[in-house]
Order: sequence, then structure tokens, then C-alpha cells
Amino acid sequence: MLDRRDLKRRRVTAVAASLTLVCGGLAACSKDGPDNTLKDFLTGWRSGNLGTVGFVTADGSKISATDVLAQLHTLSGDLAKQSLVLTAVGAPKTTGDISSSTIKLDWTLPGGVPWSYQSTVRLTKQGSKGWRVVWEPAIVQNELQTGDKLAVRRVTAKRATIQDATGRPIVTPRDVVVIGVSPQKITNVAQLQKDLAAAFKKINLTVDMSNLADRVKNSDPGAFIELVTLRRPDYDKIRNAVRPLAGTVFREETRNLAPSRAFARALLGTADEATREDIENNPDAVAQGDTVGHGGLQERYDATLRGTSGLSVVIAREAADGTVTNSQLYSTKPVDGQPIKISIDTKTQVAADAALATQKQPGSLVAIRVSDGSVLAVANGPDGSTVDTALTGQVPPGSTFKTVSAYGLLQQKRVTATSVVACPKTLTVDGREFKNSGGEVLGNVPFHVDYAKSCNTAFVGLSSKLGAAGLQTAAGDLGLGGQWDLGIDAFSGKVSAADSPTELAAATFGQGATAVSPVAMASVAAAVARGQFKQPRLVLDPAPTKAAADGAPLDAAAVGALRGMMREVVTGGTGTALRDVKGKPVFGKTGTAEFDDKSTDTHSWFIGYQGDVAFAVMVQKGGAGAEAAVPVVKNFLNALN
Repeated sequence: MLDRRDLKRRRVTAVAASLTLVCGGLAACSKDGPDNTLKDFLTGWRSGNLGTVGFVTADGSKISATDVLAQLHTLSGDLAKQSLVLTAVGAPKTTGDISSSTIKLDWTLPGGVPWSYQSTVRLTKQGSKGWRVVWEPAIVQNELQTGDKLAVRRVTAKRATIQDATGRPIVTPRDVVVIGVSPQKITNVAQLQKDLAAAFKKINLTVDMSNLADRVKNSDPGAFIELVTLRRPDYDKIRNAVRPLAGTVFREETRNLAPSRAFARALLGTADEATREDIENNPDAVAQGDTVGHGGLQERYDATLRGTSGLSVVIAREAADGTVTNSQLYSTKPVDGQPIKISIDTKTQVAADAALATQKQPGSLVAIRVSDGSVLAVANGPDGSTVDTALTGQVPPGSTFKTVSAYGLLQQKRVTATSVVACPKTLTVDGREFKNSGGEVLGNVPFHVDYAKSCNTAFVGLSSKLGAAGLQTAAGDLGLGGQWDLGIDAFSGKVSAADSPTELAAATFGQGATAVSPVAMASVAAAVARGQFKQPRLVLDPAPTKAAADGAPLDAAAVGALRGMMREVVTGGTGTALRDVKGKPVFGKTGTAEFDDKSTDTHSWFIGYQGDVAFAVMVQKGGAGAEAAVPVVKNFLNALN
């Protein structure tokens, strides 16, 4: 058992130990010893103020604190602006007027990488002037000499690929030709521009050359002014047209690209050389010459695909002849990027891109595997737009939404497929007149005929029976408006609140405040074919963490009747152009969507399924569903089968 004297003695010892730590291991912290001079030096190094410290060179010559500070900055080189922690290690070793101390330098390299090592600071006492630091480059790092610099070299990681569901890369190295012009070879800028535009038109390519004359004027005579990069097959098609032109120059390269220029272009994005903005936004991870993702999955998963660059700290030493040698001091290995696996099927995507290319107006097509919800194609045409309307568009669904309201009416037993429902030319609700496309009148016909022929007034007449709650419930059962997580931005739809009789009437046939995307409506078609909502699956690995849960099984009788009605659309309704497509029977619904009260233009829609593939097509300002969307579907299915 300890007595009071033992406890007091231990407390004194503990206090002494604490003082030693506070002094950073410097012996006694004496006012006139080398320890204080060392402390002032380390503090001044960190703060950039060495005014309280005296210095001499190794040969005893005087050197100013300003010169020492300048050399510290120069020797630090690429690390001059990086975080540095300086710590004295142990007590100085002093013999007479000579002392030396070990210090530890803890750098934080770009990207947060730590690098630590020790060096030695020598000090000398000069009579009444006290202790002086012996300045030498080895203080910064013991291999440094005057004129050297610490330099950071990046070791770029290998960028990973985007893979399909089988693990095969979608984006692979492909041969390209960069077409440019050289000012010193140009004889007539205006004629060259005209001839190039004609050549590009042969492959349906428009290149902005509006400022070409200014670019030529402001460039060096031998400059390579880049105009466009073409895949080798596309270049070969116009090779003989562009090669002879006075002023053209060419550069052959290999770049990581998808199977075609249009192939899921908006979804995939591109991987290109880092821009100034990329570097400024992420200076610790991105440097000039790096490849960075722009748009789509390449941008969303850029850090994952890009990996982490390695670092090498070297001594850059310039010889008398100007050559620079690099002596490595420290390095970290790069960590290669990790691939992203997605559900896109190459054959289906190619068929979708080709089908949209037949239309002059912008269009979108999404295809989903019915059995598991995998997204097989995300296409935006006619040339592979960079705007992903297929996933994120927010437009009215038009009469394709009758599929939703028909399911609600059938599920609530407000009608059956054979119930007679009037289809007049017009129908007025609360003073607002609703009409059918083309002024069509079907009269009193079975509900399945109203659906197949797409009678608006029949659905307006049934809207009060469905009700706002019934509309919302049916939409929810089919997955619209839910919280989806596909691993990339996607709009699942927003269904009108239908809070007035006129808004309810409009919403029942896909107008009003309801907005959807092609992927949302493709999911509706898949849910009908499957008999249950499953959130579409797009990014498979890394798997999304907040994917929506599967819905409850749909009402068997209601969905069975609805399938029969969707088949009738093709056999005897508004989609009869699809009766003779290759493959299994097609089920679907056309749609004509008004989107601007001041315009007579309409979006053209078709949703449906064939076998295990559900799909939605939307052609902007394409007119009626049968006019633009149905031909796209026909081309798509014939190519797929």
C-alpha cells in the first residue's frame, strides 16, 4: 500500500514527464540552449516567418532568414503548398558549441496521402550571438542538394470499363481518326468549310465550323486545329472526300468507345481528357492528361471507374546541360478502377438505336425484360442524343395512360371488357369540352373497343366512376410515381392529383397534370405483362441501395382482361401496322399527347410487349401514335427478331 510520500513523489514525476512532452522532447527547454533555437526554426518554417532565427551556411558564412525561407520554398517544389507537420524527435545532441537534432517531417501529399521521414538540423553557437541554425538543403530531405526540387509524379490508374450483364465490356478500345485542318496548308477557308460540310453530310454528321475562319486566323501556321473525331468505319466512308482537300490533316488514335456513336450515348456518357473545370473542381484527384467521365454513367461513377492514381515523390535535379534526372524517394501504387455492370443488352440496344434513326424528330425507346425487370435498351434518337429523355423526360403520356385507368376501372369492377360504354364525338365536363382525335365517333360499343380504338370521350365519361383515389391507386399498383433507384437518374412519373372534375377527366386519358418518362411507361407495360410491378433494374454492380420493393400481384381478372384489350389494339385498333411483325404476338397501346395549349403539335407514343420484352416509344412532335411511334416499334421488333 502506498503512503502519502510515495503518492506525492509519483505526482511530481508525472508533472515532469508532461513538461518533457510539451517541450517536444527538447532537453530542459532552456532559454539559451539549442532547443529554443530549434523550436523557433520549426515554428518559423511552418508560419513562413523566420525573423527570430539566425542562420549560417555549412562553411560558416552568414545567410539571411529571407534567403533561407526562399530556399525552403524552392526545395519543397511541388510540395510547397502541401500540409507539413514538423516535430522535434528527442533531445538535441550537444558537444560544446556544436549541436544536432533529429526532426520528423509529416507531409500530406495530394489526395491526402501521408509521407513521413526524418532529417537532421545542425546548430552552432557563436559566442554572445547564441545558437544559429546551420542552413543546408539536407534539412528538407537528407539527399537534397542546392538547386534540387521535390517533385510529385502521378502514376495514372487504369480506367475500368462499363460492362454488360454478362461481364463483357461495352466500352472497348476502338480505332478512330481525328480530322483537323492546318492553317499553313489552307488555300481557301470558305471553300474548305463548304467541302467538309458536304463530306460530313454523307454520314449524317453536322460539325459546327462557324468559327473556323477565326480559329485559323488565331492559330500558329503549323497548328493542328481539331474538327471532329470519327470511328474508323465512319471515316472510311468519307475518306476519299476529305483526304484531297487542301488544308486537311489527320491523326489516327485508339479511344475507349461504345459499339457505335449512338449506342446508349446519353446513358453511358463519355470518358475524355480532363478539362480545366474538372481539374479545378477536383484538384487532389484529377490532373492534366487524366481521363474523366462526362455525362451519364461515366460521370456518375467516375471515381469508381477512374480508380486512384499512385504518387511518386522524386528529387528533380538539373544537370549543367539542362537535362533533369529524377531520383525516387517515395511512391504509392495506383489502384485501378472498378468496372460498372449494367443490364443493357447489345443486340436490343442496337435494334433500338437503329429504329429511332429512321425518324427525323427526337425520340426515345426503352426496352425492359418482363421476367426480371432488367432494362435492355435506353435509346435516344435519331443520332444518340446526349440528353437522356428516355430515363428523365417528363412529358404527358397521352392515351397510353388509358392502360392505367383501364386497369383501375377493371380492378374496381366499374366496368368489364364487354360493358357497353358510349363514345360520342364530344363530351362536356363542368363547361370544358373534350373530344376524340379526328372527331371520331364510335357510338355505344364494348369497353374493349373503346380502348382498342382509343376513344377519349369514353374514358372521360368513366372518370367519375374511377375517381381521383382510384386513378392514384391504379397508377401506384403499376409502379408510377414511386421512389425508384436504378443507379442513375430516372423519372418514375407524377400522376395528377385530379382534384377537379375536369382535371380528373383529362388525367383519365393521359392529359392534364400527369407526367411520365419512357422508362416509366415501359415499366407499366412490363407490369401488365408480368402481373406485378418490379422496379426496372439498370445498374447491377454496384447494386443500388434504395431500389423500390416489388409490388403486390395485380388483380388477375383485371390484368387478364387488359392484356386482351392490348392485343386488340394490334389486331383491330390503332396499332394494326404491328400485326405482321416478326416474332410472337404484340400487345400494346398507342398514345397521342398534347403538351402545349398554344400548339397543335403532339408527341407520338406506343407502349407494349412482345414475349419477354416490354417497351415504350415516344417521338417528340411525332403526331398520332400510329404515325411515328408505331413505325419505330415495327422496325425495332423486326430487327430484334
